Amino acid sequence: MTNPVFYFEIPVRDMDRAISFYSKTFDITFERKEIDGNEMALFPYQTGGEGATVALAKGDSYEPYLKGTRVYFTTQDIDVTVRNAISSGGRLIYPKTDTGDYGYVAEFEDSEGNCIALHMKKQ
Repeated sequence: MTNPVFYFEIPVRDMDRAISFYSKTFDITFERKEIDGNEMALFPYQTGGEGATVALAKGDSYEPYLKGTRVYFTTQDIDVTVRNAISSGGRLIYPKTDTGDYGYVAEFEDSEGNCIALHMKKQ
């Protein structure tokens, strides 16, 4: 069986603000598109790479929510990513925590009001 998650979307209210926030937090560049009448900003995706792909999504059916599903982004340096998120206007919700064999996790509120989680493997 393959991993069950292929793609997910993060709801946003202000696409320019969200792109700025996520660009600074993860040091990435987005591809903007309109898909099915919705404004989208696609995260970089490597065909054949590990993990799912994601897009920021703005439209009538998208509503940011702090208490919704937790999406975990992999990061090579959780401390740097948390600092980037906070300096970009995010708010720390759950500080870096050692989860034993699973590595480290942390959570922050993004610029749109979503709770985003981070995961870093132990070296």
